[in-house]
Amino acid sequence: MSIFNLTRSDPSTFILMGITGLEAAHIWISIPFSTFYIIGLLGNFTVLFVVGKDQTLHKPMYLLLCMLVLTDIGTSTSVVPKALCIFWFNLNSITVGGCLTQMFFLHGVSMMHSAVLVTMAIDRYVAICNPLRYATILTNARIAKLGLVGLIRAVLLILPLPLLLRRLPLCANRIIPNTYCDHMAVAKMSCGDITVNRTYGLVMAFVVIMLDLTLIALSYGLIIRTVLRISSKKAHQKALNTCTAHICVMLMSYPPFLFSTLTHRFGQGIAPQVHIILANLYFLLPPMLNPIIYGAKTKELREKMGKYTCRK
Repeated sequence: MSIFNLTRSDPSTFILMGITGLEAAHIWISIPFSTFYIIGLLGNFTVLFVVGKDQTLHKPMYLLLCMLVLTDIGTSTSVVPKALCIFWFNLNSITVGGCLTQMFFLHGVSMMHSAVLVTMAIDRYVAICNPLRYATILTNARIAKLGLVGLIRAVLLILPLPLLLRRLPLCANRIIPNTYCDHMAVAKMSCGDITVNRTYGLVMAFVVIMLDLTLIALSYGLIIRTVLRISSKKAHQKALNTCTAHICVMLMSYPPFLFSTLTHRFGQGIAPQVHIILANLYFLLPPMLNPIIYGAKTKELREKMGKYTCRK
């Protein structure tokens, strides 16, 4: 009852419940959460350090990797520290402004992550289909401009979400059954009509994701067509190996995102704790695994990481 009393006496505060139904196990759940988060931070900051330190890695491909790393750090850091505060110290209150800010950064960085994956697909297309013109088509300055376009797109498309929520009347019971502030979770606490919020969020998410996936599919379609025209099997394998890491990262990014988006709106039959855990893993596993994937699949990066991390 204390939680309900708090929400009524403090109208500027939301309550994040953590993983509903598993409150007694929060302290145990925090162990893999904190472990994955720390490993992810170490791996991502190692990549940033190595690429920044070594002049030979100042290339478009590694500049894109650094952008991907920054989005991974941003998404996990938007969610995990607050989740750990809930698990360890029961600090489950968050101001309305803090909740909307977290939601903006979380969704904005996620959209920026998708834009980086599209740019990486274009990078692989140019590297395989136009190798002789690669250095002139994709310069570091051009990659930086594409990154800026992705950032502007994310800000312009995500900014309406908190603005639309601001206009809604909120009910007295302000309990969010999650570890973070998601757009639809906050919208569902409103006593008003959330049709506009629901429609904009769904249409925006699917238009952006479908556009990005279409561009990625087009890039890989052209890559496959070019590879099939190569007679050498060794060249086939070399060309496809350059895309392996990017494909693995995409498989860890898009399916969980689509699952989370759909279940928030249509997943009434899914147990809440299952949805919450899977949604949180989306912010934990890719940031932890992406540096490992690129380190394992990119020989040049792997050698440089070994050089700097093993140096006495």
